[in-house]
Amino acid sequence: MKRIARIAAAVIFVALIPLLLITSSVRFVINLPALYSYGFDRYDIAEYTRIERDDLIAAGKQFRDYFNSDDEDLIIRTYVGGVLVESLYNAREIHHMRDVKALVRGVYLVQMLTLLYIAVYVAAGFALQRVEFWQTLGRDVSMGGKLTLVLVVVVGLLALVGFNQLFLLFHLISFSNDFWMLDPRRDYLIAMFPQGFFFDATMFIAFCTIAAAAVLAAAPRIGRIVARGFHITH
Repeated sequence: MKRIARIAAAVIFVALIPLLLITSSVRFVINLPALYSYGFDRYDIAEYTRIERDDLIAAGKQFRDYFNSDDEDLIIRTYVGGVLVESLYNAREIHHMRDVKALVRGVYLVQMLTLLYIAVYVAAGFALQRVEFWQTLGRDVSMGGKLTLVLVVVVGLLALVGFNQLFLLFHLISFSNDFWMLDPRRDYLIAMFPQGFFFDATMFIAFCTIAAAAVLAAAPRIGRIVARGFHITH
């Protein structure tokens, strides 16, 4: 019975590693100022919206602050063509941002719960097996890293060949209303963040996840190299 419990705990641990790496990458990218400035510059958002670049950068910070605050509504006060606009987004866009924030906070919650399980698994493993757990942990971490690589590479390839379809499917699954259906000719939210922006963000999330997964996949080898170097110096 104990053996079955240990195997089940290890399987869950391995399965949760992709979830932890992906949610962590999503959280990192969402809060990365460089992503916003890159997107604004790449897609000439200042020229298209007539919002100065500095004001766009400030709006990007408000987005990040909004996701990490308890504010219900995202109210962007900025200048468009030199004219002060008290609230850049209309009611439909503001409502959609509430839905987006709920989704983002859900990602944060999944990340924290996954991290909690992994921490408990590691602590319990060392408490029960002591130093022998290092080998088990290295194997499990490596398996989780390899599983992540497979999943992210498959999804990444699908995104490369059919991002439009995946983007649409994501919205249909994630939102129970049609407030996400916006028009860049009149809705500043989609004008500031066109679909290309989300493609770039997705690719960067994939890159961050793959980089972290590659390190975990090589964990046993890295551990042996470190241990060998430690013995040589001592």
